[in-house]
Amino acid sequence: MLDKQKLLADLETLGLSSWEESILPLVCERLADSAHGNLAGWKAILEELPAGEQHPQNPESVGALLMKLSPWRKGPFHVHGITIDAEWRSDLKWDRLIDRIEPLAGRSVLDVGAGNGWYCLQMFEEGADVVIGIDPTVLFVVQFEAIRKLSNAHNTHVLPLGLEDLPPKTEAFDTTFSMGVLYHRRDPQQHLRELLETLKPGGELVLETLILPGDDRRIHEPADRYARMRNVWHLPTISALQCWVLDAGFERPRVIDVSTTTSGEQRSTEWMPFESLAEALDSQDAGLTIEGLPAPTRAILSCRKP
Repeated sequence: MLDKQKLLADLETLGLSSWEESILPLVCERLADSAHGNLAGWKAILEELPAGEQHPQNPESVGALLMKLSPWRKGPFHVHGITIDAEWRSDLKWDRLIDRIEPLAGRSVLDVGAGNGWYCLQMFEEGADVVIGIDPTVLFVVQFEAIRKLSNAHNTHVLPLGLEDLPPKTEAFDTTFSMGVLYHRRDPQQHLRELLETLKPGGELVLETLILPGDDRRIHEPADRYARMRNVWHLPTISALQCWVLDAGFERPRVIDVSTTTSGEQRSTEWMPFESLAEALDSQDAGLTIEGLPAPTRAILSCRKP
């Protein structure tokens, strides 16, 4: 399913040839048919999709194949006249950050928690030399491979890995993204330290996470759920978040954006028909979650490795 030859060539470019022995066996193990009950069927769908240079005679059939890979969380994708209207309007977040970070042209990029690779493909279009995305959810890796096959994208990979699977002190990337991951980590500072180790000296971290409104230094730890999510462990204010970043070894934390998520940005669609943000908010007050906490607000920070 993966283009192993191209992946190995790109890893060599990054100075990460050692990953062939340390990482590639784990990737192959997680993409083996026996690793997931639906994987063989998903691979069969990939086989049916036309390659990028082939314009399909029946786009509706391609759309039907892609629909079988639902739910699509990040998007939208536009391929062969088909629009995949995913749960998240990821383009809105991208527009909020892309002009406020170091230009990606000519850079090596790591996207942690890449999902189906929507952002990875935008990074590639911005001129990044090599983009490596990692996400442990196999369906998302399959979705990325489907889009990559249809669009014939190069120098971009999404691997079924978590950050903890990477060898320590990689120090190979000019830019590392971690968007929508930190609040899912029981130890957020450990996650930040691991992110620091992925970067070259002077490299940039682009960090996006849920925050708590307020100017004070405060952290809320939800007792059970937040916006119906079980695995949100910490909601820091921006001040507390900046302290975490500095304590992890980064410098010059800079707030790029603070936005409250709306149902125009995250919602149920034909491509993700399950409950979404609307069901997580108080029906009488959209400024609160159904648990009575402030509605999801997200901050994007840029910071540097010394």
